[in-house]
Amino acid sequence: MAGINLVKGQKIDLTKGNAGLSNVIVGLGWDPAEPARGFFGMKKQANVDCDASALLLSENGKLINKTNLVCFHNKQNPNNSVVHSGDNLTGDGDGDDEQIKVNLKEIPADVHKVLVVVNIYDAVNRKQDFGMIKSAYIRIINAAGNSELVRFNLTDNYTGFTALICGELYRHGGEWKFAAVGEGSHAAHINQLAERYI
Repeated sequence: MAGINLVKGQKIDLTKGNAGLSNVIVGLGWDPAEPARGFFGMKKQANVDCDASALLLSENGKLINKTNLVCFHNKQNPNNSVVHSGDNLTGDGDGDDEQIKVNLKEIPADVHKVLVVVNIYDAVNRKQDFGMIKSAYIRIINAAGNSELVRFNLTDNYTGFTALICGELYRHGGEWKFAAVGEGSHAAHINQLAERYI
């Protein structure tokens, strides 16, 4: 069953009205854009390797512990309430390219926001940016039954950006909400992006 489609800036309650909701999967997907056609045919282009990550931030929007950065080189936070599925190198194929599993009820009390971002691996050396991918999206799935709750298609032109802040799960009055962010950024590596929140 298809979930609710969000537009940039829109927010939605996840747990309010879904009292039993605890385990969700954040799915992210993208496809490589067609390479530019040169004089001698298709221009060869290296695979664009996008890496999804989650930054577990405090009430003040700070990354208070480096283990609260969940990504391909640190696949879970200390209590395993946020777990990364692993690295997808190409974006080829249907469905989610990378997933982050989140147990909303087990997220530590000092974490108020799970910011979901995507970076392009080695973007500077490969001269790559988000203008080279298409059909990017973020969606939230109820892990119990795999039903899609919400989806946000990232339709803006992100040419020139090497990082993308896709969306955020956040606490609000004891409930969890999701906000569709869709903001392009510049960060050659996830660690550089994470430093902004220290």
